[in-house]
Amino acid sequence: MADLFGKYSSSPKLRFIDVYFTEIIQAYMDKMYDVKAKILKDGFAIIDNVFTTEEIHLIRQAILRVDTNKPTFRKTNDLFAIRQFLKEVPETKELIFTDRLAAIISQVFGDSYFLTKSIYFDKPEQSNWFVAYHQDLTISVDKKLDIDGYGSWTVKQKQFAVQPPIDILENNFTIRIHLDDTDENNGALKVVPKSHLKGIYRPENIDWTEETETVCKVMKGGIMIMKPLLLHASNRTTNQSKRRVIHLEFSNRSLPDTLQWAEREVCL
Repeated sequence: MADLFGKYSSSPKLRFIDVYFTEIIQAYMDKMYDVKAKILKDGFAIIDNVFTTEEIHLIRQAILRVDTNKPTFRKTNDLFAIRQFLKEVPETKELIFTDRLAAIISQVFGDSYFLTKSIYFDKPEQSNWFVAYHQDLTISVDKKLDIDGYGSWTVKQKQFAVQPPIDILENNFTIRIHLDDTDENNGALKVVPKSHLKGIYRPENIDWTEETETVCKVMKGGIMIMKPLLLHASNRTTNQSKRRVIHLEFSNRSLPDTLQWAEREVCL
């Protein structure tokens, strides 16, 4: 075997292949370094072509097959949403957590993170639904407990939400998987870059003489990674195009006492 390896390792063709793949790997590592740096600096990053057209089609088809009459489903003329999405549509799990997505998470955040929340949002073609600027200040948990530093409790579709200490929010991240091309005409997120670095930042205190707004255009199959404390909003749909997004939240922190993440699951 050693003789065989030695014989072919000097082949110009094999050396070319080795150099080619080394350059591809290096380019990928450089891109992930840039993504990580942008998230740290601006609070978000967009990566195109994470999912293939066929993978997106299969995810869409799985969603179309579900029973929409469950309490975790919200359906109006302006919005269709599925809370605890991966529990309600479990066949999408393998389609979502591909080797490509796992590699991105590992390279940007490390291997200690787990899923804590999953929601599917479908903004229909004629939706007048819009979301004003806000930060994602709550996490989903399994019960309500009296714990120092945890407050502003709410319950939606039998799921408890609570605002935790700010260090947990600073540590977490969200991935939004886009099932449609999304721009300013069908509800793409608008964000205030670097606002995640300012702690709890109330929308009424935004100083637009200093802050800027970025529209996050994401193509079908792309993802947007963002920090929960990033100020974000979305407009009404004006171009008669759907905007379907799978929203996934991740953490690597344990919660105090017997409090547990509502959807804790290791998916990588």
